[in-house]
Amino acid sequence: MRKIIYWVHSSVDGFIDGPGGEFDWPRMGQGLSAYSEGLNVHVDTLLYGRPVWQMMAGFWPKADEVSDHPHTAKFAPFWRATPKVVCSRTFEGDDWTSRVIRDDLPGQVGALKAEPGGDILLTGGSGLAAALTAHGLIDEYHIAVHPVVLGGGRPLFAEPKGRLNLVADGSQVVDEQVVVTRYRLAG
Repeated sequence: MRKIIYWVHSSVDGFIDGPGGEFDWPRMGQGLSAYSEGLNVHVDTLLYGRPVWQMMAGFWPKADEVSDHPHTAKFAPFWRATPKVVCSRTFEGDDWTSRVIRDDLPGQVGALKAEPGGDILLTGGSGLAAALTAHGLIDEYHIAVHPVVLGGGRPLFAEPKGRLNLVADGSQVVDEQVVVTRYRLAG
């Protein structure tokens, strides 16, 4: 069965964006880029909630035309070529969306996991990650903690329904400042 890997950036105080929704604080250095690219090696499907999708679709289709950052140059072609699934009750889809999951989230995402293929990468956001976590559908959590205190914003784990026991399955410091830890469910 395919794994769902949740890859997310967080502040030290546990927020995935700032009080005004700003996401200008993560710095993608060589080490963080290499880590991200390492995840992509086994991924053949990208999974998004609608808010993150809108941000991604607004940048990545032509990202390498507006940015010369090495990470952008490597990730943009991968993003364009990889099937993308968006989970939303209201989003109708667009030219970059391969599939929209509108209802029966646990059943449809469970069926997606059961399809043959590589891993599924859930990037950013907290709402979809919380919903999938509540149904036991996320297999690994890769959390990059950046050295910034945002003082508010959306929490890393939106409205947890209860305790989630995780086991650290590896940790490293990249770019001399970002701590990336890989977690899996305990038990």
